[in-house]
Amino acid sequence: MQLNWPNILTWFRILMIPVVVGVFYLPAGWLSIHERNLIACVVFTAAAITDVLDGYLARRLNQMSAFGAFLDPVADKLMVAAALIVLVQFHRVDAVIAVIIIGREIAISALREWMAKVGDAKSVAVSLLGKIKTISQMVAIPMLLYHDRIPLFDPYVVGTWLIYLAAALTLISMVHYMNLARPSAARHG
Repeated sequence: MQLNWPNILTWFRILMIPVVVGVFYLPAGWLSIHERNLIACVVFTAAAITDVLDGYLARRLNQMSAFGAFLDPVADKLMVAAALIVLVQFHRVDAVIAVIIIGREIAISALREWMAKVGDAKSVAVSLLGKIKTISQMVAIPMLLYHDRIPLFDPYVVGTWLIYLAAALTLISMVHYMNLARPSAARHG
């Protein structure tokens, strides 16, 4: 494993997962619910920014590596899954939405791994639709973690609409990737 700035940022994102989750499980008197919401929102947002930054730095500094290419999407999926599970537990996201998003991530990861084994990995590369889905959920989750109303703006309402949009895009993109993989499945099935 090559230790460079992009990989360090990816490891940072993974290390922030227990902070986002753990802040909600601290003893009752340590933090108010507003402070817990704020900390989880800020930490998740910082971690999400490192996702953009590590990719940029990898390209800019020519520090792309096979390990980084593997670890980056794993970190993203872990971060989103952990946050969604917390949001379900605190009744901020419906369990069906979490199952759709997490289930799709597992299914598409497995599909990409299989496609790589049969030599067709490029046919299921990340699409624009997948990127829009990711942006939608990465904006929705911090709003749902924050949850508290701000004058003239309710992050929970906006976050709820965005997470439903992300779930819809999740299903659409899953069908898209499955269709892209169909010719390979027919040849190698």
